[in-house]
Amino acid sequence: MNMSELYDYRSLRLRTLTSPAYRHVLMLLYWPVYGLLFLGVERLLRMESYTVVHCALDDLIPFNEWFLLPYLFWFVYMTGALAYAFFFDVPSFRRMMVFIMVTYSVTIGIYLLWPTCQQLRPASFPRDNPLTRFLGWFYEFDTNTNVCPSIHVLGALAVSVAAWDSPRFRTGPWRAAFSLMTGLICVSTVFIKQHSVLDVLAALPLGALGWFAAKRFFPVRAAQSR
Repeated sequence: MNMSELYDYRSLRLRTLTSPAYRHVLMLLYWPVYGLLFLGVERLLRMESYTVVHCALDDLIPFNEWFLLPYLFWFVYMTGALAYAFFFDVPSFRRMMVFIMVTYSVTIGIYLLWPTCQQLRPASFPRDNPLTRFLGWFYEFDTNTNVCPSIHVLGALAVSVAAWDSPRFRTGPWRAAFSLMTGLICVSTVFIKQHSVLDVLAALPLGALGWFAAKRFFPVRAAQSR
């Protein structure tokens, strides 16, 4: 398929969902399943005790509300990458979804077996501006539990895994751009005090597992690199 052409879904029907051409569409069913699992561990199952995740480096990292911008960009980053791959680069979509299904599922299991929390959020903000006011609301909406490993970090890594092997984005400048954006998103989690450094580090070996699974189930074909 030429990368400038939209993937042809005109023949997609319920009866064709299990055909090789459209089987990847079924991967989208993981999202509501994951949503229910995450809702369960976050809102419905309140554990008796949580392990506080903290290291000395956390205390050396200052709060900076400007990192809210790359943190929130994560939602566009994830959605945009999935939509692009779904319509223009199905092999990359498959690899990205395998990465997400493996890493997110393992993470939910970790949250159930080892409940964690963080106590890094500032009691009061050093500055009053739209970003800190938004963060104040966001802190109330988002709990400080189930933090290690960071799903935010894993999601950003998933985008890079898909982009690095995409025929469209595998060139040096594109790879550098995706690497920079992924790095900024990972760093943003500790500067707005949503995660400990340990949460970020814990996501890295799990990301390596997701990368291995993605390549194992859907290896990059030589034709994709042309």
